[in-house]
Amino acid sequence: MSRPEVLPAAFVLILTLLVVPAAAQQTHILVITGLSGDPAFAEEFHTWATTLIDAATDRYELPAENVTYLAEKTDRDPVRIDDRSTQENVVQAFADLAERAEPDDYVLVLLIGHGSYDRGESRFNLPGRDLTAKDYARLLEPLGSQQVAFVNAATASGGFIEALSGEGRAVVTATRSGGQWNATVFGGYFVEAFADGEEESDQNKDGRVSVLEAFDYATAEVARAYESDGRLQTEHALLDDNGDGEGSREPDPLESATDGAMARTVFISAGAGTGIAGLPDDPALRALYQERLEIQEQIEGLQATRGGTDEAIYQAEMEKLLVAMALKGREIREMEESVAELPR
Repeated sequence: MSRPEVLPAAFVLILTLLVVPAAAQQTHILVITGLSGDPAFAEEFHTWATTLIDAATDRYELPAENVTYLAEKTDRDPVRIDDRSTQENVVQAFADLAERAEPDDYVLVLLIGHGSYDRGESRFNLPGRDLTAKDYARLLEPLGSQQVAFVNAATASGGFIEALSGEGRAVVTATRSGGQWNATVFGGYFVEAFADGEEESDQNKDGRVSVLEAFDYATAEVARAYESDGRLQTEHALLDDNGDGEGSREPDPLESATDGAMARTVFISAGAGTGIAGLPDDPALRALYQERLEIQEQIEGLQATRGGTDEAIYQAEMEKLLVAMALKGREIREMEESVAELPR
């Protein structure tokens, strides 16, 4: 009589966790645009900032109170800009974030503007006194129980990787070093990933865009833009989310030695079944979309275990999830067809 196969205890635990619906994390966004130095830059920075804010509040249904926007001048858009981006206001904004965000919530910080690097110090240029990368590292300390994505889309931003790297934190910079000081376009494409570029950036088609997907989309678009213009590329974005202080140009969440695993789990979300762009109004159809999202999350969770368990067990469980995903997709298509046939 053959003995039934016994699954490793750790793997059983993982499978148990995978069937639990995703927690209802909310996202809190802090956008800071710094010194522009030129009216054209000021307009561009504001456009990038509001592209993200509008996508978050309109497309992903994020409450307006979850978004803070600090800018060089408030008169450009008094309705959406909360205050000037001075050193004092930035410090206060981080303190407010720490007080408002619940454990396990997502926090997305986006710096848009110009940076500098001098005598080993990376800075983001603000009206008045600048804040260094080390200053921002201290401001992030109270957010230790949240999942934080800190995106510095400024020039000379590469030095922020080493200073801010840490557990539970994804750090993205538009440049690979403080020496890349030419104006960057990465920020524009990063925010576009959550807006008009969502169809392409949403690689797994789950109706939402992760920080990793936005990074991948932006780096590809930056390379395409420079090639189209026939220019030598002077910016190379990096992402670090494994806490080793070294950014990756091509993060791979399925490779344990590189970055990407944490960044692919950070989204813009209003929590509790909201924050998923493009969900239908029909309640039954909306529920199916949510179920498909939960299966996708189970697949991603299982992928993260590959290499740490038996390959045959991994493949068997993955096959079950992929079949479930295909069946759910067919169920959605059939319901969408029936809804479309209803008289209006």
